[in-house]
Amino acid sequence: MKQLFKPYIFKNILMFLALLFVIKLVWFLIAWLWLPSGGIEHVGQKSRKALYYRVKLTPNESAVPTKPKKEPQRQRGSINDIVLLAIYDTKDITVITVKHKGKTKVISRGDKISGFILEGAGINIARFTKNSKSYEVKLFKDKNKHQNISKSTLQNAPSSTSNKVEKIVGEVVDAGDRKIIDRSLLEHYAENMDDIYKNIGIGELKQDGNLKGFQITFVRKDSPFAKLGVQRGDIIKSINGQEINSYNAAFGVYKNIGSLDNMTLVIQRKNEEMELEYEIN
Repeated sequence: MKQLFKPYIFKNILMFLALLFVIKLVWFLIAWLWLPSGGIEHVGQKSRKALYYRVKLTPNESAVPTKPKKEPQRQRGSINDIVLLAIYDTKDITVITVKHKGKTKVISRGDKISGFILEGAGINIARFTKNSKSYEVKLFKDKNKHQNISKSTLQNAPSSTSNKVEKIVGEVVDAGDRKIIDRSLLEHYAENMDDIYKNIGIGELKQDGNLKGFQITFVRKDSPFAKLGVQRGDIIKSINGQEINSYNAAFGVYKNIGSLDNMTLVIQRKNEEMELEYEIN
């Protein structure tokens, strides 16, 4: 029987396969120890996922004109908000009582209320200025509650009214450590303010152009004010603890004087501060 393969040929084939196996094994070891996993100049690409974004397209803000925001308008004071209740007007002093937004205030010449500056007053009007414009406010007519106490009005009044004003009832009695004032005397002066200025003079005390208080300029001899113990040159500091350094303070005391039961007047006489005690009955 004839052999299909010669023995030396089969032997050569086995040697060739063994050589290939050895070469493959050696290459595997070299690749595993020294070569990069991705191969030379090979960059492993990671799987990428497509990204989608929802974009809200708006017009270019710089191209679209924007309307400026309107600031809320500030409410400006009106002269109609000022109600004139009372007037005291002399050559040197103008003081009025007004009602503004539900509050009663006493202001003097040069004072400001709601932006309006008091310039002066007449028999039944008060004159204000604001932004170089002039305004007039007429006296509120209510005979039961408010009256014009202007000196000019009193001078133009009938003689019978003047005689009634001159008639003063009530006395001031010296009790040693205090003076006793008849209440009827206070009630008279509370209703007839001009009689005060006939018996005592009170002037403004200013420092650097600012009102600091009030000073007595004269006291009529044998008048009720002379019996109170005050003298010319005295500076009124306080009444019942209320500092008298403004017209508001002075007229605040004047307005409530009829309801007082006692009164402590602090004055400065030259360089000495004194307390004068009064009892009202």
